[in-house]
Amino acid sequence: MFIQTEQTPNPATLKFLPGRAVMAAGTAEFTTIEGAERSPLASRVYGVAGVTRVFLGSDFITVTKAEDIAWAHVKPAILGAIMEHFMSGQPVIAEDEAATVADETGPDREIIATIKELLDTRVRPAVAQDGGDIVFQGYRNGVVLLHMRGSCAGCPSSTATLKNGIENLLRHYVPDIVSVRAV
Repeated sequence: MFIQTEQTPNPATLKFLPGRAVMAAGTAEFTTIEGAERSPLASRVYGVAGVTRVFLGSDFITVTKAEDIAWAHVKPAILGAIMEHFMSGQPVIAEDEAATVADETGPDREIIATIKELLDTRVRPAVAQDGGDIVFQGYRNGVVLLHMRGSCAGCPSSTATLKNGIENLLRHYVPDIVSVRAV
């Protein structure tokens, strides 16, 4: 098994490409070792000293390390943990995650549907290339709330991406949008 790595805009985050599907649908983020218990893959990666966040995408794993540790010290161990997981035959997620999405039935339902479509078709594929994800959290009074995940969380350029890229795109298609904020 050959695992490629790619740098991301976040210097504390590295994208690992195992050359096979990681998540069949959706994404998963683990910000603590306790939260990673339902994922044998994330648990193995958290077993490497210095790992602070694990994000699972469709065909990649994004790992964030502590700032005081060099990639040269943790990258080989992370590669080993990922390889061991895929060789073990264990599932990536031990149980099905019950994803509940509330139907938007209020007066803003058309705006919310447009925001979600733009995020899914234009924004999320672009940030996935950098090892991250952006998830819609809400819309109220012209303000869009987004959750930055993977390499986007804590990235030095995420504020610029959010304001200059995503906000401009959404405001172009939905004039009612006043601003976009990270939660």
